[in-house]
This record gives sequence, C-alpha cells and structure tokens, in this order.
Amino acid sequence: MKRISCIIFDLDGTLAQTTDLIFESFNHIAVKYTGKRHSPEEIIGFFGPPEEIAIGNLIGEKNLGAAIDDYYRFYAEHHKDMARLHPGVEELLGHLRQSGFLLAIFTGKGKRTTAISLDHFGIRKYFDMIVTGSDVKNHKPSGDGILRIIKKFGLTPQEVVMVGDAVADVKAAHEAGVQIAAVLWDSYGKKKILEMDVDYVFHSVVEFESWVKSLVSPGAKRRE
Repeated sequence: MKRISCIIFDLDGTLAQTTDLIFESFNHIAVKYTGKRHSPEEIIGFFGPPEEIAIGNLIGEKNLGAAIDDYYRFYAEHHKDMARLHPGVEELLGHLRQSGFLLAIFTGKGKRTTAISLDHFGIRKYFDMIVTGSDVKNHKPSGDGILRIIKKFGLTPQEVVMVGDAVADVKAAHEAGVQIAAVLWDSYGKKKILEMDVDYVFHSVVEFESWVKSLVSPGAKRRE
C-alpha cells in the first residue's frame, strides 16, 4: 500500500454543519412554489445532482429560473446564522496542509453554493482542487470527481483517501478504487454506512484528527 498523499473531503456534513440551512433553503422554495414542506428524508432524496437540477426535480420546470435565484438568495442570507464549521476542522486542515498533503474537495453541491460556503468559512485557501456537482457529468455516487483529482495530480488510487459522511461518498470511493474514511459526527446515513464496506470509521473530529496525525507526511508534493 502506497503512502497516502491526497485527502479528498466531502463538504456538507463532513467539514461543516450545513444540513439545517440546506433543508430550510429547499423548503423555502418548496413552500413558495408548491405550497408544501418536505421532511429531511424527502429532501435527502433529491440529493446527488447540484441544486439547479434538484430544484427542478422538486418543483418542476415552471418558474425554475426564479426558484433557483430564490434558493441562492435564501442560502446566502441565512448562511451566517444556520451553518458552521465543525469545531476543530480548520485547525485540522491547517495541520494537513503544513504537513504536505494534497487536499481536495469533492462535493455534490453546485459551484455557487460551494463558493458561498467556502468563502463564508474562509477555508478555500487550504485546498489544492475543488470539484463540485456542477463540474462533473456523472454526479455522486459516481466516482468521476475523485478520478478528476487523481488525474490532475498524477496520483494512483492507492495514494488517496476519500472522507465523507454519506452513502454516496462510500459508493464514489469504491467506484474510484480509493480508500474511504466514513465520518459519522453529522451523518444522516450513519446506520446504512455502518453496514457498508469502509476502510475507516470515525465518530468525532477529534478521533479523525488523531488518525490523520498518525499518517506519515508525504512531503512537498503540492503544486503551488
């Protein structure tokens, strides 16, 4: 097994607690354009493609452009009050970057909401590559985003670990042939993930941090 040199993170539920914001943003649109609220489980069922597609699946094609604009506006205006980084995440990212690991994000979020969150949290600077749901043709649970990162940096799958909180993250890692670290501190798919074939399971940021600090630093492979 080659030494791990690249760590790919999911965003929602992994690095940040954004689920309340996402659920309320979707329900803001649902109520306004269909008169109906949805349960968290129902909203999760729309996840996979980025928001532009998910909103279309939620309300249909009528008024879709206006609904997407409303979604982005609500998401941005309420981000400060309804979303936060998990405690310890920024310190962890700083340690990994200082240690020479390549860091990337592969999220199902669209490009625009990803940018809102990364800029609000101030963590964009830690990542060498960001792949969103807007950047890939085949969305999670496809591993296409992981494979794009592998290709960009000339890696082998054995050098990469995917870190995520969802069943889709596990399936994407399996498809791409990389290791998967399932992090369950904010996971709605916890029960299903524990029944899946995963390489590592972590229940707290502190537990995950102890593991990554035990990894041998890969050295300066980053391309500035």
